[in-house]
Amino acid sequence: TLLSSLGLGTTLTFASSHWLLAWMGLEINTLAIIPLMAQHHHPRAVEATTKYFLTQATAAAMILFASTTNAWITGVWDMNSLSNPIASTMIIAALALKIGLAPMHFWMPEVLQGLDLLTGLVLSTWQKLAPLALIIQTAQSIDPLLLTALGLMSTLIGGWGGLNQTQLRKILAYSSIAHMGWMIIVLQYAPQLTLLALLTYIFMTSAAFLTLKASSATKIGTLATVWSKSPILTTTTALVLLSLGGLPPLTGFMPKWLILQELAKQSLPLVATIMALAALLSLYFYLRLCYAMTLTISPNTTASTTPWRVRTTQAPFPLALATVMALGLLPVT
Repeated sequence: TLLSSLGLGTTLTFASSHWLLAWMGLEINTLAIIPLMAQHHHPRAVEATTKYFLTQATAAAMILFASTTNAWITGVWDMNSLSNPIASTMIIAALALKIGLAPMHFWMPEVLQGLDLLTGLVLSTWQKLAPLALIIQTAQSIDPLLLTALGLMSTLIGGWGGLNQTQLRKILAYSSIAHMGWMIIVLQYAPQLTLLALLTYIFMTSAAFLTLKASSATKIGTLATVWSKSPILTTTTALVLLSLGGLPPLTGFMPKWLILQELAKQSLPLVATIMALAALLSLYFYLRLCYAMTLTISPNTTASTTPWRVRTTQAPFPLALATVMALGLLPVT
């Protein structure tokens, strides 16, 4: 029931051109994921669920308020007619809070840290779809400077925030913030690149989360002991992380390349330069993960206790598919 409601909420938002229906879809979506987040009854999970609920409820209320304001001034509930600047600014702020764009990103690492890896995967991929669909639809009526500022701040904060982390879920949360920034920065010039970046982000993040689930790792220290259990998985994981960082022979390079090219085409060299340098920040913590996984192999002593070798119950196909997509899609460019 909960998973179908989760799907239904997102689909409702996709299908709507009326603000109330879009709001209803977001609301169903939030209410469906909340029991999924708290299903393990762990105090951290309950705390994360509470934080998530408060932020999403605030954002939904803001969307409702802004769309009502817009309808009150213009007389239409249609999404394409956001002619009122106050309403459009409020709506982009609410949607940025929903997907965790900086400076409304503070809930994201904490919430993701409290969840188990599969719910975390749903939160960082599926839950981004509906708000991003709304952002793409309303992007033309939003102040371009605001969108650029949101995108730049998100990539910079997503890079800086992750540098000091040792918890893998928090690192992935900051990586998600940075990727969202890349999507928003190019939105007003080439929305199709936003969709491309979202698609590649979903593949790479799925591969990362499913790998961590397979080796049940939540800290950097645990990664150092994975190689002896599954050497091939270790190799592909290192590549997936580099793909998230956006290195050339891998899929993750494609959206970065095209977005930088588009920014240069729009004669925004400074923005493109800042984005490229922010990508370096993100790359640093992916490289730290790669280092912990593949370059601290014996004869070095491991810094952490070796975990129990439990046989994983996870289906191998989704992980294989996500990994292949995260590594080999660059020729599509």
